[in-house]
Amino acid sequence: MSSSVRPTTIALATVGALATGFLAYAVYFDHKRRTDPEFRKALKRESRRIAKAAREEAEAQGAQQKQAIRQAVTDAQEEGFPSSVEAKEAYFMNEVGRGEALCQDESEHLEAALCFYKALKVYPQPGDLITIYDKTVPKPVLDILADMVAFDGSVPVGNSFAAGSDAGGSPGAVDD
Repeated sequence: MSSSVRPTTIALATVGALATGFLAYAVYFDHKRRTDPEFRKALKRESRRIAKAAREEAEAQGAQQKQAIRQAVTDAQEEGFPSSVEAKEAYFMNEVGRGEALCQDESEHLEAALCFYKALKVYPQPGDLITIYDKTVPKPVLDILADMVAFDGSVPVGNSFAAGSDAGGSPGAVDD
């Protein structure tokens, strides 16, 4: 009788050895994390380094987005807006429709906000339109639109949208 080792036995022994090795490493790592102050410091340093890199990346993206917003507003102003009532109505409807369609795609939020900005520029009562935007436009697009309006400064929005604008103060509040 010859005794041969079956392949399943070899596979099970290999898997068992790997699982035991992984478990031993996990126990070692946990012990090291709990008892070695230098190891804990190194882990904290690494965690802080990663958080700092993420924060710097977010700041860079924010600055890049602000530059893109400024460029989009400048381009829209250079492009100009219609002057006749009929042309304004058609332009408004076209831009609002485009903006609503672009809102569905997260990668197109800047373009969607630009469409809403253009519609806002030709609307006779921008404050009323902003109230509608507050209720219907997704928050990320609305935030970009607020930056566009703040950069432009020529859109009379009242006190509903631009908290930092001059229109936000009340007429009776005077410092003595």
